Amino acid sequence: MDEGFGTLDNKTLDATLNALKSLRLSGRTIGVISHIDQLTRRIPVRMDVERTGVKTSTIHVKG
Repeated sequence: MDEGFGTLDNKTLDATLNALKSLRLSGRTIGVISHIDQLTRRIPVRMDVERTGVKTSTIHVKG
């Protein structure tokens, strides 16, 4: 999916997140890569990747 979440208004973002939630509840695995705070705060389970150096990073699982 092309990163377009940052251009969505609140109503459309709500509809999009509800659609993703429905897919997840039906047993689908959903992956979203985003830096948009408004989006990432509303995803209950996520992996945050933090760069810790050259060619190294740490993954934090939240939720």
